[in-house]
Amino acid sequence: MEHERSAIIELAKNGKTQKEILKLLNIPANRRKFVHRTIRRYNETGEVCDKARSGRPPSVTTPALQKLVRERIRRNPRRSMRKMAQELKVSESSVRKIVKVNLGMRSFRRKRVHFLSEQVKVKRLQRCKGQLRRHVNHDIKKIVFSDEKIFTIEEALNPQNDRIISHKSSTIDPDLKYVPRVQKPLSVMVWAGISAVGRTPLIFVPAGVKINSTTYRDLILEPIVKNLSQTMFNGGSFVFQQDGAPAHTSNVTQTWLQSNIPCFIEKEQWPPYSPDLNPMDYSVWSILESRVCAKSHKSIDSLKRKLREEWEKIPQDVLRAAVEALPGRISSVIHDKGGYIE
Repeated sequence: MEHERSAIIELAKNGKTQKEILKLLNIPANRRKFVHRTIRRYNETGEVCDKARSGRPPSVTTPALQKLVRERIRRNPRRSMRKMAQELKVSESSVRKIVKVNLGMRSFRRKRVHFLSEQVKVKRLQRCKGQLRRHVNHDIKKIVFSDEKIFTIEEALNPQNDRIISHKSSTIDPDLKYVPRVQKPLSVMVWAGISAVGRTPLIFVPAGVKINSTTYRDLILEPIVKNLSQTMFNGGSFVFQQDGAPAHTSNVTQTWLQSNIPCFIEKEQWPPYSPDLNPMDYSVWSILESRVCAKSHKSIDSLKRKLREEWEKIPQDVLRAAVEALPGRISSVIHDKGGYIE
């Protein structure tokens, strides 16, 4: 750095402009201010070296403390920074500064995921390779992704990010502060499908009805999926996707699909235990739930009305983006040899 400053001053003395100095010394354009400050400092003080820095040296976030924090994290990366600060008898902000600034680390949330055995990982890897080849050879815009989800009348709560700003916890309105839960809230199962170019209507499974091969065919496949060529693709071809639920993979369902749907992803082709590869699971359902369940509903009818209303309001661009993210996610599974990607 000292040598570079000396070179800048010599060139400036010889009448070179700052632009010429940048070029001659091969200094990146984003360091133009460095050249400007070096010349100005020399003109003001006659010196090349830095001015004396203001402020006192750190007295808490010392190298010794940094080493202690690093060792504690190495032994237990789940260690709480608040508890670490208490153990080391320093402020929590000092520990956070050491972790972020000095050690270049940050905290990550642990995530709840499906259990993947080694056998399942091998299947995910193999089938993801097959799906990636499919997406190379076929237009991903022609795939209809489908799924079911249970919605309850209760307000959705994200305990990590759902916060209230207030002076004191005691001054918050209880209706705002608390999200009540009951043991068995009223709920409804919903089926839906999306593609990059459209969406199906929401299908509500009647209360008390179990989804088996027969109800799946009568409620969803016959009235909705069979007609998707006309209702979503203007008479064109499409590919139907479904997960590995028993009603989907039964011989009855697979035989019906072979007879009625020209192209679908068979049960031996779709990666098992892979909600992270279905746009409905990794994107669309959470968007719909955040819109519909921002507050609780008094009845199932109210919940259904809101579901229908918000379903139609989701921009098609959002659905298309969710679908187009799939090839990248499949590549990530392949890169991680069938393991978790989120």
